[in-house]
Amino acid sequence: MKYLDEFGNPDLAKRLLEQIHDATTGQWALMEVCGGQTHSIIRHGIDQLLPDGIELIHGPGCPVCVTPLEVIDRALAIARRPEVIFCSFGDMIRVPGSHDDLFTVKSEGGDVRVVYSPMDALKLAQENPDRQVVFFGIGFETTAPANAMTVVQARRLGIENFSLLVSHVLVPPAIAAIMESPTCRVQAFLAAGHVCSVMGTAEYHPLAAKYGVPIVVTGFEPLDLLEGIRRTVAQLEEGRHEVENAYPRAVPDAGNPAAQAVLADVFTVTDRTWRGIGEIPASGWRLADGWAQFDAEHRFDVSGIRTEESPLCRSGEVLQGLIKPTECAAFGKECTPRTPLGATMVSSEGACAAYYNYRRLSVAQ
Repeated sequence: MKYLDEFGNPDLAKRLLEQIHDATTGQWALMEVCGGQTHSIIRHGIDQLLPDGIELIHGPGCPVCVTPLEVIDRALAIARRPEVIFCSFGDMIRVPGSHDDLFTVKSEGGDVRVVYSPMDALKLAQENPDRQVVFFGIGFETTAPANAMTVVQARRLGIENFSLLVSHVLVPPAIAAIMESPTCRVQAFLAAGHVCSVMGTAEYHPLAAKYGVPIVVTGFEPLDLLEGIRRTVAQLEEGRHEVENAYPRAVPDAGNPAAQAVLADVFTVTDRTWRGIGEIPASGWRLADGWAQFDAEHRFDVSGIRTEESPLCRSGEVLQGLIKPTECAAFGKECTPRTPLGATMVSSEGACAAYYNYRRLSVAQ
């Protein structure tokens, strides 16, 4: 099937791997930014096929994983209110807060619903004018345009019982924070193709120049990742630090100007806490003042909630690339997808979930 089989072609993969092996003479540490890329790498064993000189470090590229604990607890508080229909994508339902999750709230009688689009939540608001409908709007730049357009549509239709609990985070400030960390070992980045399909590549050129790191925009299929790694290694070996687009079939350098215009109108940049990492200045979006009527955090006055992270969970170190998931003593024991201590184990893009699903048995042996 086109775009499935052709980007997993084993003969082409072998040729790319040979080129990577032939080109590699140094010791290089590359970070893939996106959790979807992490899952593809682990699922297909790409990291195990690379030369010994190349290490792939799994970055904080899972938006579910980095959603702040206090935001999760705010979501739980709102979802427990009897007048609320709380809507979320399915990947947030089992993400643990300080003491429980949205699945627990639903089991206790809360009206928590899994939807496939923020527009589904807006339709529920239309159909239930006597209820408050809240959509949990999380994610990187990729999911933000749909959330922004939903509040635009809510205003256009005069729907007043709809609001967003917003926790959007931005990739470029996270790259800067990683590079400025005293424990940083990253020498190059594989940038997330879906983020760049919205925002383009312009934001990455100053980062590559300032920190002297290659940044290669990469897709998610095996050949996409291998081509991104090949280009990254070539830059490192040649002493270059440039931005390259290895995913042109999906990413124009200018991104999506129409989506960017909506984002600039509906959202404004804010400091954001990343779960397990801490606060990164100017690394998130919140609703702009002109759209504050749709801000669930203010509508339900939940900003003062205190949080409590599990003392056993080392997901913050996983998200920073300081340890691999299997180096956490709770991995596969106290922490499993059924009993997650941190979001990296339960998220469909979390590094801990990838290791548990695709590599747990080989590690145990």
